[in-house]
Amino acid sequence: MISEIIKNRRAVFPAQYNSEAISKEEIQSILEAANWAPTHRRTEPWRFRVIHGEAQARLGEFLSETYKNKSDSFSEFKYKKYRDNPKKAACILAICMQRDPAEAIPEWEEIAATAMAVQNMWLTAHEMKIGAYWSSPGIVKYMNDFFTMAPGERCLGFFYMGKYDGELPDGVRNTSIQEKTTWL
Repeated sequence: MISEIIKNRRAVFPAQYNSEAISKEEIQSILEAANWAPTHRRTEPWRFRVIHGEAQARLGEFLSETYKNKSDSFSEFKYKKYRDNPKKAACILAICMQRDPAEAIPEWEEIAATAMAVQNMWLTAHEMKIGAYWSSPGIVKYMNDFFTMAPGERCLGFFYMGKYDGELPDGVRNTSIQEKTTWL
């Protein structure tokens, strides 16, 4: 039941991934789910780059060195995390958004549509027992130096994926939906 999948979905971080591969078919299924997200005027602004295999180590080097060169407050811990997390994942999807300058759709709607595409991917991955985590480090603004983006396209983060062992913890919400809802 979809409500159970929604309630049981969790962020699963690269440190929790095992060494089991994710097949191309599994990645394709996850991407296909993204393509069915709601979108205003059918702009379908989501774009993805599949970072797999040797490209993951190159991404780690790029992220860690970019962080080192651009950061105002360097942390060795963060540097190592940027370098090592891509290699811990079975696959990484760069989450990008393409704006059409001819469309008068507000940017926030295109960001929201892209986020819904990611939610579809996350729910599909969870159902397939593939852990996932959306990371949006500030250095994503430099991704055009790692891969080419089209005019009007920008990177919003990375969707790390990997298979994991064991069970995930139960979800917790700090307040009920009743406390967040006003009926008029």
